[in-house]
Amino acid sequence: MTRWTGSWLSGPRSALEPGENAGDRPQQRWRGERLGLPESGPGSVSSTGRRAWALLIDVFLAAGVAGLFTYPELPRNWSLLAWFVITVVAVAFFGFTPGMAALGLRVARIDNKVMVGLPHAVLRAVLVGLIIPAVVWDADNRGLHDKACRTVVLRTR
Repeated sequence: MTRWTGSWLSGPRSALEPGENAGDRPQQRWRGERLGLPESGPGSVSSTGRRAWALLIDVFLAAGVAGLFTYPELPRNWSLLAWFVITVVAVAFFGFTPGMAALGLRVARIDNKVMVGLPHAVLRAVLVGLIIPAVVWDADNRGLHDKACRTVVLRTR
């Protein structure tokens, strides 16, 4: 009999798609292999650290933009609105936020569409804003927000 934690703390096996069995195929050797992405270099799946730094850059940028409109008071929750607008517009039309551009990252659809698009960018920003979907990821380093939007964050350099 399995432990009661096995249903939600089962490790990398939980990242398999429903109905998949780890014994049915060879083990993935690098992040993004099953998506057909290279192991390293441009086009490979980005690291968690780079994504976190990009988000931090975007948060400080949003706080600065909100601060311009709320000066002399602190921006408070207005920075969330600024972050949301910056993220949605940038990802929907360009595929990257300012922080992602600075660190050589971009958001790509896994169905090979050219643009992420407004509906996917809005859903992705809402889920990142909730934090939990962004910190739960699979073996391909795709968070729940990326899985819901059918996107992946790739390196550009």
